[in-house]
Amino acid sequence: MESYLVKNLMVPLSEYATVPDTATLYEAVLALEEAQEAYDHSKYRHRAILVYDKNKRVIGKVSQMDVLRALEPKYDEIQSKSGLTRYGFSKKFMKSMLEYYHLFDDPFEKICFKVGTRSVTQFMSTFSEGEYIEKNATLSEAIHQLILGHRQSLLVIQKKDIVGILRLTDVFAAVFHTMKACYRDTE
Repeated sequence: MESYLVKNLMVPLSEYATVPDTATLYEAVLALEEAQEAYDHSKYRHRAILVYDKNKRVIGKVSQMDVLRALEPKYDEIQSKSGLTRYGFSKKFMKSMLEYYHLFDDPFEKICFKVGTRSVTQFMSTFSEGEYIEKNATLSEAIHQLILGHRQSLLVIQKKDIVGILRLTDVFAAVFHTMKACYRDTE
């Protein structure tokens, strides 16, 4: 496994969806769509948009889940980011909450339009220390961080600058291909 390094698996920042911190959520979603269309379709699609400041430094990330959560601000009142199903709530109970809290009461098109005009910085998450990994780190280190942090991706850094994204799907693909090669060699 150590023949794989993060730099060989990462998606370079230049190929990832990015927007300035002055962008709206709609502009961020457009950037994600554009990056997905331009990206090699034999690979997994991007799931997030990186937000950069006036100095072109990445300062945050908006995931697909962040966009969905943005559609209904009341979720902040009733749910932590970890989700209610983890606590054993039934599907019936969660559906009753939809009615009780009047979630999505407005027409869906109106909700989408309204949230699309808001600043992307209102919905982005910032990064913690555990979300960064060095460009020359090993695959084992990356797997360790992904597992312990329950992360879908890691920010790849070189001298404190973000140079790419290491996605869980790309790490899994490397593991899968290695596993396949090992079994092929034994046949």
